[in-house]
Amino acid sequence: MAFWDNLWQGGRASQFDSGSSHTNSIELTKRRPSVSLSKQGAAAGNLRVNLSWRMRTSDIGGRSKQSGRLLRHPLKLFQPEVVQAHTQGFVNVDLDLGCMYELADGSKGVVQPLGNFFGDLNAAPYIKLSGDDRFGGSSGETIFINLDHHEEIKRLLVFVYIYDQTPAFDRTHATITLYPSNGPRVEIELDEHAPQARSCAVFSLETVKGELIVRREVKFVYGFQAELDRLYGWGLQWGRGYKTKT
Repeated sequence: MAFWDNLWQGGRASQFDSGSSHTNSIELTKRRPSVSLSKQGAAAGNLRVNLSWRMRTSDIGGRSKQSGRLLRHPLKLFQPEVVQAHTQGFVNVDLDLGCMYELADGSKGVVQPLGNFFGDLNAAPYIKLSGDDRFGGSSGETIFINLDHHEEIKRLLVFVYIYDQTPAFDRTHATITLYPSNGPRVEIELDEHAPQARSCAVFSLETVKGELIVRREVKFVYGFQAELDRLYGWGLQWGRGYKTKT
């Protein structure tokens, strides 16, 4: 039993940048959807928001078969699996991290790779996207939010979307991890099945009764940012955008 415990903990530890056990993290779920950054003394400094993902096989018979293989061959836990579509060859998914913002002065906008809206950390909107990772992995994509200016931020909505590829959220194990300036990290997994969805509102951030609250959303939509905008009443104007080719 101890062998399996150690094996599981070793596999989990490799997924995160810091922290050595579950006591160093808070997972937001349907039953526990929100956390106060103010109560843990983290309503200041830079809040780092990281998106990372890895591909997984289809759940059609996949989980039970995979569990059986791991029992027979435990070292396969550390080997990545080849992920294929049902009849379309390899699945190629490019997840992008973005953030809609509304400031206290009424100005609104978006920070995202599409259109090269990378933002600014030390001036409005006090949000900065570090770059565009098109392959997932341990580094993923990161947004920094300057909470020293949180009084100038009315509300934020952090979202993930699939850029110009096959919808495959059901086979993409994606995790959003928040690293506050103080206290445990906050984790949100996109673990619900929405195989045809192209976008997902992950969490919101706003001040409620004097406290800076992070609230889990995890709402999938079948369109892109404009549909998320309508769902949350942002009122931005959207057009077709493209990434700079590399």
